Amino acid sequence: MKYRTIGTDPATRREVSVLALGAMLFGSRTDEETSFAVLDRYVEAGGNFIDTSDNYAFWEDGGQGGQSEELLGRWRRSRGVGDEIFIATKLGARPLAPGTSYVDNAEGLSAKVIRESAERSRERLGVSRLDLLYAHIEDHRVPLQETVEGFAELVSEGTVGLLGASNHAIWRVERARALAAAAGLPGYEVLQYAHSHLRPRTDVPGDLFPDGSLGHAGPDLLSYLRAEPGLTLVAYSPLLKGAYTRPDRLPPDFDHPGTPARLKVLGEVAKETGATVNQVVLAWQIGADLPIVPLVGMSSLAQLDENLAAVDLELTREQRARLDAAH
Repeated sequence: MKYRTIGTDPATRREVSVLALGAMLFGSRTDEETSFAVLDRYVEAGGNFIDTSDNYAFWEDGGQGGQSEELLGRWRRSRGVGDEIFIATKLGARPLAPGTSYVDNAEGLSAKVIRESAERSRERLGVSRLDLLYAHIEDHRVPLQETVEGFAELVSEGTVGLLGASNHAIWRVERARALAAAAGLPGYEVLQYAHSHLRPRTDVPGDLFPDGSLGHAGPDLLSYLRAEPGLTLVAYSPLLKGAYTRPDRLPPDFDHPGTPARLKVLGEVAKETGATVNQVVLAWQIGADLPIVPLVGMSSLAQLDENLAAVDLELTREQRARLDAAH
């Protein structure tokens, strides 16, 4: 395994594996035995960065979520796992009632919700401190100042380490970070967005958010990363839910002329390296000149082993240039 540092403050920054494990469906669609086996193998391989959320996976049973955090808590207890494993979770998008969703009934990002939801996540996970806590989605009902201060209070109390944001307009991330900096408070240091080698259109409805934009790492986010070297991008859905091997799974917003060109180059590099297309995509992200940590969800040991092998795949400068230039 290889590692990289996330965060800038010596008190909270951590060394994490360059490949993060997504636990979204653990405890729901992925049964406990399989989930535990994947977690065990990931840790055996040196992985230490696990991602979840307080609302995973509410859509599986029409509830409010929490299954993933609860399973991770059981796994931690059964394996005697301590602070060596870095667990990130999120709040803000948990439905307030069963049968509803974050679209119209999310818990939001008020100071009260931040405190109470973080406490519930710590209980489910069985930890005294959340290593990384994200604002999962935007909340336009609450002033950003209140959200910024609510997260910062938990850091000052020692119950949260690093802070992050996902699925926010970049201008709102910057505004929140500016408010935190002006007040001398900790701000967002990790950003989580969907990012892969194939690029979606953002002028049509996507499969993540109705406006087709906030969930994806577009040019504005990538340029922001270049301007702010202290930030790290955690890239979710890097393998597009299996679409690289199952084209029928490719979402409609990826149906544009650029997609065949990028798929062609991916196939060529995969053939040259003897790797799979999935491994090329992950290696392209891991070795990028921007700080990117691919976050991969999986439901079998075979998928995990394929993804782990990407960590040691070294692309040449020429191969990387071709992958970057394809359009």
